[in-house]
Amino acid sequence: MPTAAGRRPALLTVDGLTVRFRLPDAVVHAVTDLRLALHPGELLAVVGESGCGKSVLAHALLGLLPRNATVTGHAHLHPADGAPVDLVAAGERHLARHVRGRVVGLVPQSPATALTPVRTGRLLLEETLRAHGHPRRGVADAVGRAAADVGLHPADLDRYPHELSGGMAQRLATALALAPDPPLLLADEPTSGLDRPLVEHTLDLLRRRCDAGAAVLLITHDLAAARRVADTVAVMYASRVVEHRPTPDLFDRPAHPYTAGLLDALPDRAFTPVPGHPPMLTDLPDGCAFAPRCPRATDTCRTPPRPAADGTGQVACHHPLTPGAAA
Repeated sequence: MPTAAGRRPALLTVDGLTVRFRLPDAVVHAVTDLRLALHPGELLAVVGESGCGKSVLAHALLGLLPRNATVTGHAHLHPADGAPVDLVAAGERHLARHVRGRVVGLVPQSPATALTPVRTGRLLLEETLRAHGHPRRGVADAVGRAAADVGLHPADLDRYPHELSGGMAQRLATALALAPDPPLLLADEPTSGLDRPLVEHTLDLLRRRCDAGAAVLLITHDLAAARRVADTVAVMYASRVVEHRPTPDLFDRPAHPYTAGLLDALPDRAFTPVPGHPPMLTDLPDGCAFAPRCPRATDTCRTPPRPAADGTGQVACHHPLTPGAAA
């Protein structure tokens, strides 16, 4: 990724994004006061335990949440060849016609349910390319290249989604997201269901997209994947980003106790799980949500820490492991 001095302006800036789901007897605090910036050429990995709000973030940016969701804050998209748009305020018509697929691509977490069941992979790719302006002449070659990029055999393209394995469906969904060449890609667990060689193949493919100038937001529970390809890493816990730093700094010198706990759980480190369990998103504590699991917690942690600043080395913690890192 370019240095700060040589960076192009941010493609996406998220400021105070908050998502709530209203249930008959509770409110789910899915994403809280999220702030980040993503630049062309940057791969940002969002990591954390299941249920912390990672996937909700991706769907909120594309207006794909159910009707019981309330979204506040801002998420400004700055396309190179168009006017800026606030993805939170934009209506369904604008998102469908001008954003989804064209400027922002999505690799869904559950491709089997996202693929049209009555279309073969080949037809899905052809329709996607034509819908985004690819000339009819050359579509067949473009389909072949898209399949080859993700490691799909040409014969697999003539199968229907229900005839594909989970890994094949995942690769087809990735090909559909990449084929129109969007400047921003949201990849929600794009390596699920893949064996290790295909995991590395997919990660390298995303990295090459960034090196060619695109921006990628990679949502993953795989810390090894994040370390392999990400420029920066944002750690989510109980709906909040608690640490957002350059990848080498975060892995070598974690500042938030939760980040340190995640890293210590890796097989090549202490292989020790984080004690306790995450709180229910319907019953978050008033102060630091990690305090009940944190060995550094004090009475101060009964008040919420300030949000982590984007990529500056500061963390949302009253007692960070790195002196001077508190936001």
